[in-house]
Amino acid sequence: MRTPLVAGNWKMYKTSGESASFVKEFLPLVSGVKGVEIVLAPPFPSLPLVASLTAGSNVGVASQNVHFAAEGAYTGEVSPAMVKEAGAGYAIIGHSERRLYFAETDDNVGRKVAAALAAGLVPILCVGETLDEREAGKTFDVAGRQLRAGLAGVDSPRAARVVVAYEPVWAIGTGRTATPAQAQEVHAFLRGILAELWGRGAAEAVRILYGGSVKSENIADLMAQADIDGALVGGASLKPASFAGIVKFK
Repeated sequence: MRTPLVAGNWKMYKTSGESASFVKEFLPLVSGVKGVEIVLAPPFPSLPLVASLTAGSNVGVASQNVHFAAEGAYTGEVSPAMVKEAGAGYAIIGHSERRLYFAETDDNVGRKVAAALAAGLVPILCVGETLDEREAGKTFDVAGRQLRAGLAGVDSPRAARVVVAYEPVWAIGTGRTATPAQAQEVHAFLRGILAELWGRGAAEAVRILYGGSVKSENIADLMAQADIDGALVGGASLKPASFAGIVKFK
């Protein structure tokens, strides 16, 4: 049985003070939640603070990105070991905004996933198609290519440590959400690729999250699908009550 995971990606929102206020309000709202892994992904400057405030609670912390190198002359970048030391247990990798705005390639995403695993982080590998790609019938081609490239350096013994997030780009921050049936179709396809790579047993252990305008009103219907194991939430994770409503989908 896969434990659902619900992660809130704050993107470039919240100062450290705002992050602290969120956590102090949020923790009491979810303190009694069982059977769901809860993760917050604040901006880099707030990582140590959020990690310290959530220490000992049922809430984990993720970075929104990592570099693939352990160290080096990469001005402005942060290594997996650095975010782990700051208190993160997870790392979001290959988000569509990183691919779009920062020219992140499939190859670099794969290197980042391998580096995150080597540092002891749980990578949350994001894949998903644009609206033009979906309308051109390329959803499976794009998501499949991104998944295979992202996992190129991962062998089956480490499969269970990987989390995949299907985020159709056309549904991120637009208010448009893939229907539960649309999302399930792609999730099942992705799990099929995982089975090709690692075998059915290992594939069944991997959690595949859905992301794209997730909110409390649609999370239960999404989670009712066989291959949807949680959510990577953007805008609706910025307010404590809103995100708590998603976390408490059961």
